Amino acid sequence: MERIQGIHKAQVQNPALDELGKLVGEWETVGTHPELPGKVFAGKASFQWIEGGAFLRWYSEVDEEGFPVGIAIFSSDDATGELFMLTFDERKVSRKYDVSVEDNVVRWWRNAPNLSQRYTWIIADDGNTIIEKGELSKEGTTWEEDLEQTFTRIR
Repeated sequence: MERIQGIHKAQVQNPALDELGKLVGEWETVGTHPELPGKVFAGKASFQWIEGGAFLRWYSEVDEEGFPVGIAIFSSDDATGELFMLTFDERKVSRKYDVSVEDNVVRWWRNAPNLSQRYTWIIADDGNTIIEKGELSKEGTTWEEDLEQTFTRIR
């Protein structure tokens, strides 16, 4: 396939995503899930700018049966000023989440029939630890605990 002329001009840093730059790197994770009481499991994650910084890619993997390996792409909408994340995993499940960033707190959520989710990441001041708390709702009103993880930067 021939490269489209001028495409490299779009491979530039997206300024709307600048605040997410503190995530870039490789991370080890440890986590818990209410469906596996008392069990602590390990995983890996990485965040990398792609297409010259136009997008941020997140790979995630948990070393526990039943947790899918996933990919997410963070982007923005200039017309609305909104940030969002598109996800896809090995089960062939894709979802769209809205995203907000304020100082060292990243939130992402989706409101959908039968499965709404919301997550909060709190990034330590030194940038080397992220605490994640997740919640889900199956009917949109009652929220339950979901995946919780601690990310520790390794690079």
